[in-house]
Amino acid sequence: MCRWMAYSGDPIVADDLLFRPEHSIIEQSLRAKLGGFTTNGDGFGIGWYGDDGGRPTVFKSTHPAWNDENLREVATQIRTPLLFAHVRASSGTPVQRSNCHPFRHGRWLWMHNGSLAEFSQVKRDLQMNVDPSLYPDIEGSTDTETLFFLALTFGLTDDPPTAVARAVGLVEDVGRRHGVEYPVHMTVATTDGESIWIFRYSSEKATSSLYFSHDVSQVRELYPDVDVLDRLSEDTRFIVSEPIRDLPGAWDEVPEASWALIKGGQQESQPFQPLLPA
Repeated sequence: MCRWMAYSGDPIVADDLLFRPEHSIIEQSLRAKLGGFTTNGDGFGIGWYGDDGGRPTVFKSTHPAWNDENLREVATQIRTPLLFAHVRASSGTPVQRSNCHPFRHGRWLWMHNGSLAEFSQVKRDLQMNVDPSLYPDIEGSTDTETLFFLALTFGLTDDPPTAVARAVGLVEDVGRRHGVEYPVHMTVATTDGESIWIFRYSSEKATSSLYFSHDVSQVRELYPDVDVLDRLSEDTRFIVSEPIRDLPGAWDEVPEASWALIKGGQQESQPFQPLLPA
């Protein structure tokens, strides 16, 4: 399993998000607490948007995140209102840059913690359902990228919750036809640079952890002595595989089998149910 985090709020220096928290995503790459793997050293990636909200930039490497000096250098020069960060523990596909998250297509970013079970058995059937116009853009060999392109095929850019539900429904249908009991395990984040959609679901109903932060003003009332909170805007939101700072009461767990939309300081959660594509 992997670890990931997403940030949305006023523009902030990436170094403050990636390295400064006491249990930062970089710390989690070496010493995760809640995932299936303590070490997530099979590469990393970050994706971010400029103030103009155009096409995102990605920076990826197969190096362990805790030991990449280039990441430390560039993080001090990136200022962004929306950032995705991911540290990878491979579920079987090769350690190569094209397999590092987040994945990008046009304005969209996508990252995932989990796996599509027995992916090597179902990969061909799944990728045969990717729109032919999108298929040439698949660069790597991961289950995550295949799931992303299935979601794009089913209308991610128009209706993310329905598109992801149809993609997951297809994966479960194909998997079970191949004798896979629990085909899907996922926490997913995707964004168009303005809104973030997150999903927590697994076929066995035992999904990896996922949390989002409370309203900053409420957290300030709980922890008036934590100076860093004063530097965060009122609409700041973090979504994380595990909390990046130990502040009881500052984090809510994303419910099992649910999706949520985060836009500005607003968020709404809904039940998630896979849909079998027509």
